[in-house]
Amino acid sequence: MRKKLWIAAAVFLADRVFKLLWERIPPGGVVLIPGVLALRRAMNTGMAFSLFRGHPWLLGVLSVLIIGGAILYFRGKQVPARSAAGLMMMLGGAVGNMADRLLNRFVPDMFELLFVRFAIFNVADIFLVLGCGLTAIGFLHEEQKNPGEP
Repeated sequence: MRKKLWIAAAVFLADRVFKLLWERIPPGGVVLIPGVLALRRAMNTGMAFSLFRGHPWLLGVLSVLIIGGAILYFRGKQVPARSAAGLMMMLGGAVGNMADRLLNRFVPDMFELLFVRFAIFNVADIFLVLGCGLTAIGFLHEEQKNPGEP
């Protein structure tokens, strides 16, 4: 999995770039694709869907523990290539949001879907979701190839 560590670094860097641009978004936001996507500044002091709002230090410490636990769990294990790429996407996103929680006490969110009432999110969130899906697909595909193997 170390060979894929560059994926986590790329996700983290992309997240940082967009979060640096976050402050330049005008207060009223900017529509990028009418009826589809806008940029709007939001300060999330919680986690997904603003759960546990107002406890950024607790969520930051929890993130450290989860990231550390995942690294220890997967270290030395054979992980399918797709799943390893997905895990690295999740690692980059988790570290990006964790850094914001610990340094800023909030996570900057900026992408707003206009065609559905949904949470405002950031690049780290996008890769957390994509990485989760890719990880699941990788493990499910591997299970289909080798049913019953531990």
